[in-house]
Amino acid sequence: MKIVYVIAAALGASAITALAGNAVPLPAQWLLAGESPRQYVAGVDMDATVSGKGAKFLRHAKGNGQSWATVMQQIAPDHYLGKRVRFQAKVKTKDVSEWAGLWMRVDTPRRSKSPFYNSEDKPIKGTTGWQLRSVVLDVPQDANSISFGVIGGGKGQVWIDALALEIVGNDVPVDVQPNSDPLPTTPQL
Repeated sequence: MKIVYVIAAALGASAITALAGNAVPLPAQWLLAGESPRQYVAGVDMDATVSGKGAKFLRHAKGNGQSWATVMQQIAPDHYLGKRVRFQAKVKTKDVSEWAGLWMRVDTPRRSKSPFYNSEDKPIKGTTGWQLRSVVLDVPQDANSISFGVIGGGKGQVWIDALALEIVGNDVPVDVQPNSDPLPTTPQL
């Protein structure tokens, strides 16, 4: 009976490897998270790369596609406090049914004032070649972490490569998350 389990596990691992091509696990500081991370797989694709170092990928693997996940990293903000920061990467997609994009969040003690942008208003859909994308936010003096990554919604796959997190000048505009539901101007009594 144990041989059957070993064979089944080996076949499952082979299927994942075949789907991922020449893939390796994400580096230690990167993680798969989001609303439904178990419906996605992530890693580093050593074949689909513009940097030559491998491209991080996020691929929908199971479920109906009414979900989202992210490949992300979180760092201490010490080097960026009081600065304007740009997270930039080259992004490529295949058969993305909903949308994909870069995102960044700066956590502060005042959670409602934490800078955040997720590229939802600049979605990448379908199949695209490599394109340069970025997110720019100001990092408040009281920030306690910076999180950034790529988000994928629905089915399909997204890759990111040639990543950079850099301080930029105030001449570079900050990305602002659009309000999807504006607050009413009068109360409903």
